[in-house]
Parts: sequence; C-alpha cells; structure tokens
Amino acid sequence: MAMAVTRALDAGNHLGEMPVWSVAEQALWWINCEHPPELHRWHPVSGRHDRFAMPERIGGFVRKADGDLLVVLADGLHDFAPATGTLSLRVSTPLPPEVLLHECACDRQGRLWVGGFDKRFPADRDAKGASWFRLDGDTLTPVIRGIAVANGLAFSPDGRTLYAGMSPRRAVDAFDLDPATGAVSNQRTFLTLEPGHGHVDGATVDAEGGYWLAVVAAAELRRYRPDGRLDRVVPLPFANPTKPAFGGPDLATLYITSTQMRIEPATPGADLNGGLFALTPGERGMADTLLFR
Repeated sequence: MAMAVTRALDAGNHLGEMPVWSVAEQALWWINCEHPPELHRWHPVSGRHDRFAMPERIGGFVRKADGDLLVVLADGLHDFAPATGTLSLRVSTPLPPEVLLHECACDRQGRLWVGGFDKRFPADRDAKGASWFRLDGDTLTPVIRGIAVANGLAFSPDGRTLYAGMSPRRAVDAFDLDPATGAVSNQRTFLTLEPGHGHVDGATVDAEGGYWLAVVAAAELRRYRPDGRLDRVVPLPFANPTKPAFGGPDLATLYITSTQMRIEPATPGADLNGGLFALTPGERGMADTLLFR
C-alpha cells in the first residue's frame, strides 16, 4: 500500500537541505542553501516558522548542547546564536574559492564531519577538489579525498559505520569507523543507483539501521538494509527530494526537504518542489548527536 506523503509546509526553498529535529524545542530546523541563504525553524504544533538570514551560502549546520548551532558557510565554520543572530568564525575553510563546504553531521560520539562541493562540476566532469573532513579541535582534517559533490552522510546506530555519498557516481560508500579515534577504513560500495535514475542526495538512518536515501530528480525515497539490499521504494509527489530526517514527539515522522533547481525537468512533480514534506513510514529515527564542544 502506498504511503501518504503530505506537504507539511510550503517553504518555497530554492535548495532546501539538512533537516534536523530538535528534541528540546520540538521543532524542525533546515536550510535554504542559497537564493537566499537562510536557516529555517518550524514548530509543527504552533505553526511558527522562523527564518534566519545568512551572509553567504550555507551548506549545513549541527546543534550544540547549549542550544546554539555551528553553521557551515562558504568561508568556514561559524558558531551561531539564534537568540541574537550573532555569527562567530571558528574555523576558516581550507578549500580554494571554487570549492565550498557543504553537507555535515555529527557522528555518534559528537565529532563533526563536513563535505564539500566543487562548483566546477558538472561543467568539468573530472572536478573532484572537495573532501570529506573531520573536525579535529579547530582543524578540518581531510579524511576522504577526491569528492565532486558530498552527499548521503549518515552513521549507523552503533556509530561503527560511516556512509558517504558520491553524487556524480550515483553511489554511496560505507566505511568502518573507529568510535574512539574517528579513523575510517575498509571502504566499500554500499549502494549504486541504476544509470539514468536520479542522483544520490541526503540520507538518514533509522533506529533499526535502515539507510533512507533521497533520490533527487527521481521523485523517490529509498530504504536500504544495513547489508546494502534495497528494502523499499517510496514514490513521492514531488520531483526533487534532497534529504530526509526523522522528527516529531516519538521520532516517527519522516520529514523531507526539496529543491526547485531544474535537474531533470521531465520528472513529474516539479510544481511541488521547494516544499517541506512528511510521511509516517513505520520505523522510528534516532535523535541527532549534539556537537561535543
């Protein structure tokens, strides 16, 4: 039986990304990367919708234990206080101007991982100037190099597997992750999309270890089992899902952001792109780990 997918909010995002549920606030946060760059916060019960303007392109954010955020802007990592709107640069980007910091998340130990986006792609199909970085103190350490567009970042419930997408390859790799040191090893292909069938975008993991992938330009959400087998395909009424995240009081609602970018114009559902959507898949999520410092 098809799952009911509803538009929870007509957000009008050009490039909605990075939904994160705040258990403390019972609110969903996400970003519009650009046009204009901003953070969003929405309380489903009251309907209150706050927007926080950013001075330049925003690629992601994580929440901190004190209630503030660490946001990923084009020029680096900034501590951000929503109550005052104050931004404070913590770490400058180590990347050249043509490569922007992009998607991010904390692992189960509270370490920050952040990827990059090489703006020369797709005009230059060989452009791979980005990396997946780990934040070590105040240093962004490149761990996985040769990335064009970083996507699909997620961590297994036990914190011992890191998933990292390689969008131009239409693939997601899995790595063994040492919880104590943050070192990765044993890189292997976790999933590969069929040729011509959308692109890898954002992902999340449920409490059972299922990996939920937004297949942008294919109007699909997919769940993969921990062994990489495809478990379920959820058709969506909009063309361009960008990232799912579990939320709600019991973490049983799956929210999905979307983009109005023209990726595959022939895919049905373009008129709904840019909204925030929700469904109840039957699985529950896990609360995001807060940044440890």
